[in-house]
Amino acid sequence: MAAPLHIVFNLGAGHGSAELVEQAITQACASAGRAVHLLRVDDPRRLGDIARQAVQAAVADGGVVVAAGGDGTINTVAQATLGSGCAFGVLPQGTFNYFSRTHGIPAEPDAAMQVLLTEQAHPVQVGLVNGQVFLVNASLGLYPVLLEDREAWKRQLGRSRLVAFGAGLLTLLRGHRSLRLDIDVQGSRRTLRTPTLFIGNNALQMEQLGVPQAQAIDAGALAVVALQPVGRLDLLGLVLRGALGRLGDADQVTHFGCQRLTVLPPWRWGRRRVKVATDGEVQRMRLPLEFSVSPTDLQLIRPAAPAPERQDP
Repeated sequence: MAAPLHIVFNLGAGHGSAELVEQAITQACASAGRAVHLLRVDDPRRLGDIARQAVQAAVADGGVVVAAGGDGTINTVAQATLGSGCAFGVLPQGTFNYFSRTHGIPAEPDAAMQVLLTEQAHPVQVGLVNGQVFLVNASLGLYPVLLEDREAWKRQLGRSRLVAFGAGLLTLLRGHRSLRLDIDVQGSRRTLRTPTLFIGNNALQMEQLGVPQAQAIDAGALAVVALQPVGRLDLLGLVLRGALGRLGDADQVTHFGCQRLTVLPPWRWGRRRVKVATDGEVQRMRLPLEFSVSPTDLQLIRPAAPAPERQDP
């Protein structure tokens, strides 16, 4: 018999209609004769617990764990699923949906359900920072601040790419101090001064920014991007380059690929906690920060063919 679906459904996540998504799930599973267990999340604080419950149930009956929601929901459910032996599925409801798009999973609930019901699981690379999963990117410095400002705007004006862009623009105009980071890249020590350190695990996002390390991600590495200290106008210029897919050409950008990177604690910082963003969710982590490729892949149900946006990289 086909594996049951254990769907963690975050009612408050993303921008779609929860009722329409739930209807698409139940109708598709009924038509396919597929068992489905819908675990509704009405309190974001319980998301992690509910995700772990879904994994336990899937382990017991050989089922598939599915995340229905935005990037934060997908990240949390992936964290619970990684290493469990269970297949993982996604019903994307976020703003940018880089993880689902890079793997050819459509944003429309009906089409995404057809992928879940008809396709097979394939191994997908996962990034880790101090044991925390990131599927798209992780960062520290300016980028986590930008994300916090963006979420504040979204709570007032709703979720859209235009709101996200406007919030980011205002954050950049306020300015931000640069960090002095001592890093260890696979045994080689170096010092960076940068307003933000960005670790990418999504080739599609790197391609759209114009950073050549998309190929490094395809080859099993992470993409590291650091901006040099610049003024506000130059920083806005770099953002524009990224929007036009030309960020990697800028002289003020350092980028390279690696499988492991450590941000070491300067003596004056001690082992204090710093803000780190993972797939759009900001939390405080204690230094040193250990970024790496997970030794265990996520078994994602996705089309076997390359995603339409990546067929001609």
